[in-house]
Amino acid sequence: MDHTLLQTPVLFTVFNRPDTTRQVFEAIRAVRPARLFVASDGPRTDRSGEAATVEAVRAIATRVDWECELKTLFRTENLGCRAAMSSAIDWFFSEVEEGIILEDDCLPDPSFFPYCVELLDRYREDERVMIVSGCNMQLGRHPVADSYYFSRYIHIWGWASWRRAWKHYDVDMKDFPEFQARGVLDSILRTPQEKRRWSEILERVHQRSPHFDTWDFQWNYALFKRNALAVTPNFNLVRNIGCGTGALHTADNSFAEAEAEQMPFPLQHPPFQYPLAEADAFTFRHDYSVSLRKRIANRLRKAFG
Repeated sequence: MDHTLLQTPVLFTVFNRPDTTRQVFEAIRAVRPARLFVASDGPRTDRSGEAATVEAVRAIATRVDWECELKTLFRTENLGCRAAMSSAIDWFFSEVEEGIILEDDCLPDPSFFPYCVELLDRYREDERVMIVSGCNMQLGRHPVADSYYFSRYIHIWGWASWRRAWKHYDVDMKDFPEFQARGVLDSILRTPQEKRRWSEILERVHQRSPHFDTWDFQWNYALFKRNALAVTPNFNLVRNIGCGTGALHTADNSFAEAEAEQMPFPLQHPPFQYPLAEADAFTFRHDYSVSLRKRIANRLRKAFG
């Protein structure tokens, strides 16, 4: 008998953290996806013992004991966060039309999965919506009465999307000079502070400044280019278990202790499709206005431990 519960494909990206990988895999195992994709960067040659740890993590992440199509992308060389993550998602959406993405330290509440499934279906043909985020960066605030709101900002601690949206992603942001010259940020962001900060972030990512080995700012850039929206839950559905006490990257991270909440069903859909200015302003103040150098350093520590 087929006990598969989840028909939406899942991409699970892992690297060198057995403990967090095991917890997130158990959350995936509980919903028994019919198709599971597992991607892993290769070990770094200058880290003693990392090759064995990476192999152990891969074994944990592929311990499938249900009826499932399992596909893997295991790198033999270390590509780094920027190339490894972006190419893993490229690979995933070359195989599927839509799906859910979880990193090895993003532990979802069980309600995260039906939330993603319903909204992937609801906005499947809506070109303006490009991502369904699973986490809420409002630090316990619930800014709307609906189940979710729309945002200019993506959150990638558990998310879902479609091939038709990811096709607009370019890790190298090749058209950024023209984007800047046209002053696009001036037309979509509300305050001078937001415009300055995002210009700085995107310029440095585009230039591949030293230590800017990241992939997710480029995803937000793809939304900016198309004046698109991110679905953001009114409840935080994913806990980042890589941000615990003693972790290197918790400095300046306001969201390190955010617990996962349960999404009430049935979902209450917002009546209007526009970015929620108050919530975006809060996110900007507590996330993107953090020192850029510290922010990137934290992301790298998160990626590599």
